[in-house]
Amino acid sequence: MNSKETINKIFTMKSIAVVGMSPNPERPSHYVAIYLKENGYDIIAVNPGHSEIAGIKSYPSLLDIPSKVDTVDIFRRPEHVMPIVIEAIKIKAKAIWLQDGIINEEAAKIATSKNLLFVINDCMLRRHQQL
Repeated sequence: MNSKETINKIFTMKSIAVVGMSPNPERPSHYVAIYLKENGYDIIAVNPGHSEIAGIKSYPSLLDIPSKVDTVDIFRRPEHVMPIVIEAIKIKAKAIWLQDGIINEEAAKIATSKNLLFVINDCMLRRHQQL
């Protein structure tokens, strides 16, 4: 799953929904999203508690996003991942990325069975900087 080939393919995609984006600049979900935005990616915040985060419109769920989403970057605990993966499949996302410390093998099996690219327990910011 976390092959260089998979990671490189994901970084060619431009729209990233950041599920669990925090308004707190000290949280990884915030500064990773801002880093990606500053590096040319279209960031869509997904957090039901906020209508806007750091000047980025925020949506309650992936299903509420009116535009196309290529990658779903998940900053939620492993037990909350499966419903997000199901939504990602419904909106026809192409890739799912579970950030550091987030492992859900069942979600990985379902996503890859639907031909989504999948990265587990890794950081988009760190990987992007390595490119």
